[in-house]
Amino acid sequence: MKNFIGTKLIKAKPMKQGDFYKTERPDCFVPQSIGWSEEDGYMVKYEDGYVSWSPKKAFEKAYMELIVNPELATKEPSISQEMVDDFIVDYDVFTKQDKITIVIATLKNGFTIVESSACVSPENYNESMGYEICKNRIKNKVWNHLGFMLQSAVTKL
Repeated sequence: MKNFIGTKLIKAKPMKQGDFYKTERPDCFVPQSIGWSEEDGYMVKYEDGYVSWSPKKAFEKAYMELIVNPELATKEPSISQEMVDDFIVDYDVFTKQDKITIVIATLKNGFTIVESSACVSPENYNESMGYEICKNRIKNKVWNHLGFMLQSAVTKL
């Protein structure tokens, strides 16, 4: 088999597995020996109308909730500053040569973004100022990456 990667826009709501099969898919045959669990998960509805249930851990690993950004004209779900901030889980800050700030940001998915900032004279160096410059650049990159993901999900290729 070959490997594939993709993005898609779906609708989902939190729901226990047992409730899903009782209310949303009563037509599905589940042998009594297997039964329905009360495991937390999500009811998932795809663009073509297909409905399924996904375990919470698997779902939250694969999907990120979108919200309507009140600062935009559209009423469609979009990327927000909160999503960008939440996607960054850690910053590591280093000073090199007494005038260079290096910041490594680790994202939720383990991807890292590295930015640097420097001044000409070490006596003018301020690590916190360099950190803020780098952090803003990193957030702009994350915003761009999340926008790319959303555009891929809403565009039919």
